[in-house]
Amino acid sequence: MYRTAPLIRPDWTPATIALMVLGFIVFWPLGLAMLAYILFGDRLHAFKREANDKMDGLFKSCRRGGWHGREHRGWHRDTGNVAFDDWRKAELDRIEEERRRLDAMREEFDNYLRELRRAKDQEEFDRFMRDRNNRPPANTDNQNGFSG
Repeated sequence: MYRTAPLIRPDWTPATIALMVLGFIVFWPLGLAMLAYILFGDRLHAFKREANDKMDGLFKSCRRGGWHGREHRGWHRDTGNVAFDDWRKAELDRIEEERRRLDAMREEFDNYLRELRRAKDQEEFDRFMRDRNNRPPANTDNQNGFSG
């Protein structure tokens, strides 16, 4: 797969200049938005990455028990029935243990897939190198395409 530079990127390219001018002609805030993208668009990737990292961290903390079973957040309120409250606590602890076990299994599976991909990539690379080394040498007699 070949990667090419995108047509609309945060830089002074003919496409972005044309879109900016067209934006000012059609509706001036569009032109202003395009100008802002040209000037500050390269910072959007870093901003997006930082925002995604922060949200991932927040969700990981929630998944690891950051809010599961917290009494101060209303997840565990006493009902007044001691037997029911004990049963509910035991069930919540069992479910939490099952969640931890499933998270560990998922991590193990992710590691397995990562190793499987690495092995497949290594196999493809080895095949490429084998094919490349077994290729007959290029004909050096007729390099310019002239016969004679």
